[in-house]
Amino acid sequence: MRRKLRVAAYALCVRGGQLLLARSPADDGTPEWVLPGGGTEHGEDPYDTVVREVAEETGYRVEVTALLGVDSSRRLLPRRFGRAVDHHGVRLLYEVRVTGGELRHEIGGSTDMAAWHPLDEVPALARVPLVDTGLRLWRERPAPGRAGGGAGRPRTEPGGDRPPYPER
Repeated sequence: MRRKLRVAAYALCVRGGQLLLARSPADDGTPEWVLPGGGTEHGEDPYDTVVREVAEETGYRVEVTALLGVDSSRRLLPRRFGRAVDHHGVRLLYEVRVTGGELRHEIGGSTDMAAWHPLDEVPALARVPLVDTGLRLWRERPAPGRAGGGAGRPRTEPGGDRPPYPER
């Protein structure tokens, strides 16, 4: 079995009681909402990754205001020709604020739409579990910067409950 580590950076951008999200197709093609962000390029700092990804996916220029925490997940991904991959994802979640640009949709990328959503409506959206993890980190600001998972072990996907998130 092949092993793969992927490092990614995601943005939590809350403004006026609304959360900025991007829409991406799930594995089955159904659209679901995700945090703006994505994988780091080789040699790229995750801080720079989140700024770049938000610009690509939403059109906004942002400033990072805080590192909220780190989320780790591990899952077995089936591969063609019968070879599976033991995938370990390390995701850094940053709080950001918009400093410029205009909201627009990404063309030819991993997302097809960006939009602001009222925080109290997020639980009703079709979304990836990382949205809930990011909101939990944003709300609770845990000192160790960790949301969920067992002590020292990455959580296994899919996971996460979907509680309502009032604005802080």
